Amino acid sequence: MIPRRLRGEANHYALVDGIPFTLPVRSMRMQALMAAFPVDPAGAQALLPDGIRAVRLWRKALVAVTVVNYQETVIGKYIEYSIALACRHGRFGFGQYVLDLPVSTEISVKGGKGIWGMPKHQAPLDFEVGDGKVASQYDLEGRLAAYAEIAQPRLGFPLRFGASNYCSFRGMLMKSTVYFKGRAKVGFGRGARGRFEVGDHPRLAQLKALGPFEKPLFTAFFPEAHGVLDDHYESWFVGFERPPEQRPEGMESVIDLGLGEEWPPPPSAPHQP
Repeated sequence: MIPRRLRGEANHYALVDGIPFTLPVRSMRMQALMAAFPVDPAGAQALLPDGIRAVRLWRKALVAVTVVNYQETVIGKYIEYSIALACRHGRFGFGQYVLDLPVSTEISVKGGKGIWGMPKHQAPLDFEVGDGKVASQYDLEGRLAAYAEIAQPRLGFPLRFGASNYCSFRGMLMKSTVYFKGRAKVGFGRGARGRFEVGDHPRLAQLKALGPFEKPLFTAFFPEAHGVLDDHYESWFVGFERPPEQRPEGMESVIDLGLGEEWPPPPSAPHQP
């Protein structure tokens, strides 16, 4: 359910970091695929910052892959490829910790990273809906970074939910919330079929070590949906056991970005059939 506070923002406008927003921050039309894969919990925990714990299901941690084809939003159209770990912050702060978040456009990087602290960067992406399957590829520097494919589940019903994203930026842990509404096709257990292939790009080397990702516990396809990104977010300092040796990525990575909506060429690196 979208909070009343956000519904009350309708017919208002904002200008943040030079980005013009029509409020609330909506995606009027989109498609999405989702899949969750079991992984070693110790390996998953090693990828998480202080204060974030990997959530376990049947003694396994979960890698969550969510690819959204934003066909109409307040900042134009783009694809977003989220690779995350199911997590908990405190006792009840359930959500996902985003490890990597490539997107199609420069303006999405500038807003998502500079305002909400998401680890966005521009990369070649696609979103293909075929006969009985949905797939998305992510390339980086001419190499395969990741490829996700699911069989379209048969079970369909209306679905409405909110989800919390945790991200690290500027030495802080940042929490944002998004709300989705649409009709979903969902698969569980034996009804969930798909795979997630991680390429050999060093950006995803630690994630690749958790694989292979061949049998999802859960899959979903939203053929049509819409959503709202909350303009309220929370943040905490990331703590370390000793003074960090490397400076965390900061505002210098987004301060000079523009408002471009152009996409890179589509991904073309080979992947396993």
